[in-house]
Amino acid sequence: MIAVVVFLHQLLAEALVAFAFVLGVWGTYLYFRRDAITPGFRSSFLAMAGVSILQGLAGAGALVTGARPGELLHIVYGIFAALFLPGLYMYAHGGSARREAVFLAGGCWVVLIAYLRGFATG
Repeated sequence: MIAVVVFLHQLLAEALVAFAFVLGVWGTYLYFRRDAITPGFRSSFLAMAGVSILQGLAGAGALVTGARPGELLHIVYGIFAALFLPGLYMYAHGGSARREAVFLAGGCWVVLIAYLRGFATG
């Protein structure tokens, strides 16, 4: 059972790295074109936030069943991503289209770094 939960945690982590990179490029492109965030980008961003939470739950399940990360900081990066993405979305959603684009694109790059650091400490 532990192996399945750890595998799911790892698989979702790899998907989130790809997700954050693609959305970071997409959001940066929209920002520099002075375009508003598209509904597709917005829904993808929210999906990434949801998958981050799901990945964190898989990590918590792995922790409960006896798997331990390499460093305790690994857990901090996961909690950061799970709280940062929805919080950033709520903060950026109320402003201008350009502000929303820069905040959400920047958030993708920030969380990509957190995901990669999670790999380094896992």
